[in-house]
Amino acid sequence: MDITSYNTEENQEEVRPALHIGQHDSSRTETLTDLQYGQVLNSGFRFVTAPITNARFHERIVKLVDDSLAQAQGQGKQTNGNRIDPIVDALTPDDTTLFPGVYTSGFVCYASPWIDLCSPNHVIASISRQVLNLEVDYANFCGVRSIIVPGPRQDAAQAGNGLGVAQYARAIQEALLIGTRISLIIHLPMYREPGLEEKIAQLSIAEEEGKGKENAKGDIDIFTTWDSWHVIRTVCDYNDKLFVALRIPRVLPAKELQTRWFSEPLQYLTYSPATFQENKAGHPSLGKAHQDLIGVYMRLKNAPYFLLCDAGPEVKPDPPSITNQKVPDVSSSSDFPSLGSAPAAVEEAFQPPKNEQGILGHNAYLAYFRHLERQQEPYSDLELSTLTNFQDWLQSPLQPLADNLESVTYEVFEGDPVKYERYEAAIVEALTEWIEQAKPTSSLDGEVVIAVAGSGRGPLVTRALRASKITGVPVKVWAVEKNPNAYVYLLRQNQTVWEGKVSVVKTDMRAWKGPVLSSSSSPSNADSSVQHGKVDILVSELLGSFGDNELSPECLDGIQHVLSPTHGISIPSSYTAHVSPISTPRLFADIKARSELGGAEPCNANAFNTPWVVRLFALDFVAARGVPDHPRFQQAWEFAHPLTEETMDQIRKRKEGGVVGGGGGCMQGGVGANDHNARSCCLTFVCRHRGVVHGLAGYFEAVLYERQLQRRQEQREEGEEVEVEVEMGEDGEVKGAEKPMVELSILPEQIDRKSKDMVSWFPIFFPLKQPLYFPADSELEVTMWRQTDDARVWYEWMVEAFRWVSATERIKVGGSELCSSRKVACLM
Repeated sequence: MDITSYNTEENQEEVRPALHIGQHDSSRTETLTDLQYGQVLNSGFRFVTAPITNARFHERIVKLVDDSLAQAQGQGKQTNGNRIDPIVDALTPDDTTLFPGVYTSGFVCYASPWIDLCSPNHVIASISRQVLNLEVDYANFCGVRSIIVPGPRQDAAQAGNGLGVAQYARAIQEALLIGTRISLIIHLPMYREPGLEEKIAQLSIAEEEGKGKENAKGDIDIFTTWDSWHVIRTVCDYNDKLFVALRIPRVLPAKELQTRWFSEPLQYLTYSPATFQENKAGHPSLGKAHQDLIGVYMRLKNAPYFLLCDAGPEVKPDPPSITNQKVPDVSSSSDFPSLGSAPAAVEEAFQPPKNEQGILGHNAYLAYFRHLERQQEPYSDLELSTLTNFQDWLQSPLQPLADNLESVTYEVFEGDPVKYERYEAAIVEALTEWIEQAKPTSSLDGEVVIAVAGSGRGPLVTRALRASKITGVPVKVWAVEKNPNAYVYLLRQNQTVWEGKVSVVKTDMRAWKGPVLSSSSSPSNADSSVQHGKVDILVSELLGSFGDNELSPECLDGIQHVLSPTHGISIPSSYTAHVSPISTPRLFADIKARSELGGAEPCNANAFNTPWVVRLFALDFVAARGVPDHPRFQQAWEFAHPLTEETMDQIRKRKEGGVVGGGGGCMQGGVGANDHNARSCCLTFVCRHRGVVHGLAGYFEAVLYERQLQRRQEQREEGEEVEVEVEMGEDGEVKGAEKPMVELSILPEQIDRKSKDMVSWFPIFFPLKQPLYFPADSELEVTMWRQTDDARVWYEWMVEAFRWVSATERIKVGGSELCSSRKVACLM
């Protein structure tokens, strides 16, 4: 994470994103000398671009093209078996000024902008490809680590230019194989705004130039450049050494395109003087929209660098005193100073004339970017400690029933106060209503019995005791935990923190018989004489990123037998799973790399069939907002607790063999006792713009507690509390109001309202094995299943793309394979 610090007036350190700014001069034909490089760095830039070859090499290639075209014209019509195939000779010292050196690895090289990899002319395309390969190979030898390659000047979406972009992509794929240690960065405009292209003429014949001008006329389709980029990175198989540099236009496009590029592997944002506007003082500045774009892009963990193009400073040539420096003759001692005068002699020899060296003049564009840097919103403590570090980092889902978690994992969970504050609020509401409703308790002495199922290290136990203190309602708390190591910690907490008020039980919650009411003093008949009671409030934090993906339904079903059937409360009482199709090229590339790596890790071998927990950040939600009946985030299914008595009877019958089951996912090896927890959905999302889907983003919402009584509400007027009677309807419901609920949510559109700053859960990502491209005005149909065979739970998912061709007919334009997490299923 690139950050910079500033001290505020209160002497508090604020950490902001740092803007790394480089300099590019499109007219530069020679690599900077060490002195010139130092001048640029001293003027405030962090890096500089350098050409790989020089003007002499360009002249040599132009001559080769002219000779080859003349030869081809002289031969008349060529066939595939008899065509001109010119060869570009190897580089010579006269063709380049780039050589291995101290600062070479700090250069960002810029490939020759005059090559035309898209040319339909075989001679021009072949020579251009050879030039690129020569430059990449030589830069790789010199120690350069990244090369910017000018992108296609026409897009695949334009009629008749599909071959050109495919040909370009093929050349880039070949160059990646040659440059084994080099990253290639494709320089493209954000969209084809007039005047945003390279100004240097290509190796093109006259009719090609005219054709390009004709294609430039008419309305601008802002997604054509992204289309070309998608072709390039697809041909290059999402290579992790391939990046994109965006030319930022003066007029920014719609937000949909900005977020599309936000999800891509951005390396540079490039700005030319034409992008800026003058402020009232006559200095260059950027409008509010541009500032907002920079603010959003700089929140990326791997934020893009900035490249100022043709905006100065003018680099001065080395002074004659250095370029013509006399080399001492080692054969004559008279050319050497004495040891005492050597330092002064060296300083005099290499000191340029006065006013010919030093920091270059003030650069207004660079100064403005430094101003923007100071205006960046500081990172919050939450961003610094957690959120930024976890951006787009794939994590395998937990197996809480199969594995015993480590203390550090529990510690991460406990670091989120928001979740436990919401749980405490839910318990407070439940206890308050318990007294208001005059409910009976399951204990002999009238205390409300609370059981924390899956207690971990006890944070919910602490909150339950605190809720009792807040409400004044006496409680008896039981902590149930299967992890033997966490059990030891719970016993210690009971001794040192809870003052012995908690009963700690080590067992799988599904096997727990309930609170002990009384027991026999005789060891011989202890089991038969132990009396177990019921639980009044069952509290659990078994929710996963998709709500049910860590087997919360199965766990709570298994412990429901201890919950009071007449007045028992489950916290949470219900939870829903939600999905949305997304584009996330970086995650796809990461999962692809894991899949190819394989190894002993099941999640790597089945990377595309694994639902990954990840803090999704560099993504694009492809579904449109505000479509009636088809929102961007849609509910897949819901679970509610406790189950009805009819469902519990059905489960018992299945376990006893009275009902043939297994329809929930597999009829082999199961009686269908868990079939009631199988789910499925088919959801339709509307996409107005063309794009690509890499998978599904999954979220959940939970109702911890829903108020049962419509109590008198309080409102404040002029600082005084005034009780207002709620008007009740004939059905006992509040007129024009909903029952207040204590909720949790990780839905992007709801989290700030329901559980702001909560970080206990990151979203879940269901990847597709191959990216699914879809045209504009498409419908994406997402079909998902939650499957079970009584021993495991897994998910299956697929996505299909449709387009309407009439009012009553639609056609399928694409579809994914069926993905299944059965091989990495959650074990029950």
